[in-house]
Amino acid sequence: MSYIRQKYSVLIGEQTSERLKIEIGSADVEAAKDMASTTVRGRDLVTGLPKTIEVLAEDVAIAMKDVIAEIIVAIKETLEETSPEIAADVIDHGIVLTGGGALLKHFDTVIAEATKVPVFVAPNPLDAVVIGTGEALKSIDVLKNN
Repeated sequence: MSYIRQKYSVLIGEQTSERLKIEIGSADVEAAKDMASTTVRGRDLVTGLPKTIEVLAEDVAIAMKDVIAEIIVAIKETLEETSPEIAADVIDHGIVLTGGGALLKHFDTVIAEATKVPVFVAPNPLDAVVIGTGEALKSIDVLKNN
């Protein structure tokens, strides 16, 4: 929202911002240059009137760049603080992305390049945590004893 406001002098809402991220968002600025653009409607901050603008996928990637960088720093810090045994498992088997962020285009490749660890997107990333929790609850007695 802030990036669109600064670059185009157009105010868009959270829903429009989220739609941009889903439709043309990319974690990789270079890859985004080859992606399509889309149009959005917002309020022109100069005139106060509604305005339609074309937003490039590259714009969305640039807008998310700092947040992506923070996530990568957090992943690296976590890997550095992880016990050697678990870190070895992660290096051997990779990182699995779950949740809505896993759906961001090129996110897996950007993380893999930054960490030098294989990265995979879970088959149903939006449901993966719930499915895993359900599986864990099937063995609640085992979990209680640990």
